[in-house]
Amino acid sequence: MADRAERAEAAGVPVGAPVDAAPGAPVGVAFVGTGYVADLYRATLPNHPGLALTGVYDRSARRCGEFADHYGDTRYPSLAALLADPAVEIVVNLVNPREHAGVTRAALAAGKHVYSEKPLAMDLAEARELAESARAAGLLLASAPCSMIGEAAQTAWQALRAGAVGTPLLAYAELDDGYLLAEHYTEWRSRSGAPWPYRDEFRTGCTIEHAAYALDWLTMFFGPVTEVTAFAAGVAPNPHLTAEEHARAPDFSVACLRFAGDGAGDSGGVAGDGGGTGAGGVVARMTNSIVAPEQHRIQIVGDEGVLVVDNVWDYTSPVTVRRGRKGRPEPYPPARRPAHTMDRIGANHMDFARGVAELAGEVRGRRPSRLRTDHALHVLEVTLTVARATGGAVTRPTTTFAPLTPMPWAAGTPPFPRPADPPEALRTPSHTTE
Repeated sequence: MADRAERAEAAGVPVGAPVDAAPGAPVGVAFVGTGYVADLYRATLPNHPGLALTGVYDRSARRCGEFADHYGDTRYPSLAALLADPAVEIVVNLVNPREHAGVTRAALAAGKHVYSEKPLAMDLAEARELAESARAAGLLLASAPCSMIGEAAQTAWQALRAGAVGTPLLAYAELDDGYLLAEHYTEWRSRSGAPWPYRDEFRTGCTIEHAAYALDWLTMFFGPVTEVTAFAAGVAPNPHLTAEEHARAPDFSVACLRFAGDGAGDSGGVAGDGGGTGAGGVVARMTNSIVAPEQHRIQIVGDEGVLVVDNVWDYTSPVTVRRGRKGRPEPYPPARRPAHTMDRIGANHMDFARGVAELAGEVRGRRPSRLRTDHALHVLEVTLTVARATGGAVTRPTTTFAPLTPMPWAAGTPPFPRPADPPEALRTPSHTTE
């Protein structure tokens, strides 16, 4: 605790006394930032009785008051007061993306675990520094999104491990939001009245905001990305960003990714030996845009069929498998039914607070969190590479991560047996020479 206190003193932040809680006691969490996204976390917080909200803080006293009054929450008068509260064990960082790193740094200096909205930071070097600070202090650091521990993602992974489509070869991931500039987004409000922060969204860009929803799943399935070929551009005029804001983020990106070929799982992974790829590892195409027709789908093509998840923003999205070229799509049995009731909020149907609960499980020593820092760094590096590829980019990521494991309820023997031989429709005709 002494080293934490020294860092906190240097940062001008008081440190609360360490919490000595029973293993089964709720974990104290506090929200920093009460803007639009905070409502998504607050709405799903009751799904997790293992979390106890100690209070909220926002630099806008008015916004903080509106949020706290709406939900009946305690408000902190300052960030320093929040960080000095010994009841706070996890800081949930929900501020503007460009301020994520600063809030996380202060929270770690105060001896708090941190769950940060994406991105972990807007700069990879800064994110590495935060990860090292957390490691050195024995603290946990995790980053949204947490949809990869949702029912749809875990069911899809279980199906792949079971060989439902044979050997995976190719994946298409589409994170397109439709022509957003034609929407009435200036009128969008959260449940507590926060406006959708469209200027911040446009400056940050759809790739940094959304790519992790696909990358988290794909890297969980197939392991680290080893090659990135990407291009990004601004294709639609934006009336809300002036000429002086020349650094506005692209509204479209496309990336071709190759994976290591050692996707992790309790059954030893799902990636093949290269098959028709010629170099080993699954290949994926990922698009992000706020221009193309709305689509949040992942398709995975194997040598025996195709797996489809229609909406990665929906924990209840069905997973379908089509065997052979002419087979009918059939629903794959869910790894489990949705654990909690989730109201549809805007375009998503996700349990945002589940990631905080996942981190809290490790805080209480129940089991290691699936939302690991090394994985978050890798996804961030790939995301930033794609988002900034306005001149095109071909690169190999410098980060990697240890194999991930399925959620306990999705582990074990999957229910879909892999046939001994591929379906007749997919067999390659034999050619003989007379």
